[in-house]
Amino acid sequence: MTGDTRDAGRRARLLDVGLAVAIGAAVTVAALAASAPGVLDLVLVAIGSLALAEHRRAPRAVLVVTTLAMFGYVLHAHPGTWAAFPVLAAVHAAARSGHRARGVAAGALFLAGYFAVLITVSPAVEDVVERTLLLLGWFLCAGVTGLIDKNWQAYLRQTEQRALDAERTRDETALRRAGEERLRIARELHDSLTHSISIVKLQAGVAVHLARKRGTEVEPALLAIQEASGEAMRELRATLEVLRTDVVEPGTGLDRIGELAERARSAGITLALIVSGDERPLPAAVDRAAYRIVQEALTNVARHADRAPTTVRLAYGPSALTVHVDDHGPCGPDDTVTAGTGLTGMRERVTALGGTLAAAPRRAGGFSVRAELPLYSAGSGG
Repeated sequence: MTGDTRDAGRRARLLDVGLAVAIGAAVTVAALAASAPGVLDLVLVAIGSLALAEHRRAPRAVLVVTTLAMFGYVLHAHPGTWAAFPVLAAVHAAARSGHRARGVAAGALFLAGYFAVLITVSPAVEDVVERTLLLLGWFLCAGVTGLIDKNWQAYLRQTEQRALDAERTRDETALRRAGEERLRIARELHDSLTHSISIVKLQAGVAVHLARKRGTEVEPALLAIQEASGEAMRELRATLEVLRTDVVEPGTGLDRIGELAERARSAGITLALIVSGDERPLPAAVDRAAYRIVQEALTNVARHADRAPTTVRLAYGPSALTVHVDDHGPCGPDDTVTAGTGLTGMRERVTALGGTLAAAPRRAGGFSVRAELPLYSAGSGG
């Protein structure tokens, strides 16, 4: 994890704790101003408020704990509308995390319970109705602002992802152009220098042969020319071989999988990376394909699975590498998934290596990508 990512996570954590403490303090002050709350009342307020500090990690659990604690406080102390503040924050957090239905259900249950409790103890029915309607408006605002926040965060993530994709495309274009330029230079060198050096070497060899045939001493300069021309030819061939070698794409091998994982975590994905088996160098084509499969799967998690917790497993077998990416996103087991360009390209890479790819919703929810890549196939370069 990079320093920037740790600092951002630490700041978010401090902000959540500070918000929870502030809400708890505000509700406690309001309770003290309205009456003399007992120990149980203060404990319930503390539980309902401080639970909000975990709203990013466990929004559903926070919603349940906060709603039950504050309803228990309403049932015991019959407070004013300010008792709903922690529940409003929990509903907002649930909507922001994509649990809109649960937020609506919790808000509705709290409102119903609040109305039922106060209507039985207060003779002012109109006042109770006004309070409940006021709370209804607040809950609607909490849910709407949560959805707005969720959509805004998704927009920011998509913008960042588009920028990364554009940068990757520019890098790949520059790399392709560099490769084309290298081939052009190799052709120019071959067409010009190779011919000239060959002529020099040939003429020097003929001159040496004729001198020896006549029984005369071969000039040292002539021998030096013959030797130098041969060495120049060997060096030129080696240079041409290097220039014609395929360019290996930077940053597209499993040696960079750690950097890819950190980028995914910095984008908000809770990622676990598990490597098993005898980790060792792979054929270049398999190495690049494995990296691209993980990269595309994580891109799909960011775009379509709302940064759901994800596990990446790399299993090194005797004859194959298995790449397994599971996310816990909103995709259901019966959902229909249309293969886009990402999944199609992934399948083409795997097929070209003689491997197999399975990409489908998981029975427990979320999406799974599993690729098995032979290590010594015709297309692996092994």
